[in-house]
Amino acid sequence: MEECLFCQIVEQKIPSEKVYEDEEFYAFRDIHPAAPVHILLIPKKHVASLMELSPEDEALAGRLLLTAQKIARQFGLDENGFRVVNNIGVEGGQTVFHIHFHLLGGRTLTWPPG
Repeated sequence: MEECLFCQIVEQKIPSEKVYEDEEFYAFRDIHPAAPVHILLIPKKHVASLMELSPEDEALAGRLLLTAQKIARQFGLDENGFRVVNNIGVEGGQTVFHIHFHLLGGRTLTWPPG
């Protein structure tokens, strides 16, 4: 999707600080980090939000979580803990309509968020 910010990042039309990439997923540092480690993980396939996933995306969704696990280990977040956030819709705080997970860690995170 040409107008999608994250699709343009995957296509390298917009620069990002890549931390992980494979055939299906791309991960990069958030430009406005909310924690010492703040990584955005996206599928290369454009899906607007979690609510737009279809039954055909079941395997992709599972691999997305396993990729989040791999990146957490890459950054040492698995030792002390971290948070995975997926904002859905305007009231859920979603500002880019391409499904993405925020991996946040490197400090004690408080609750409730937002």
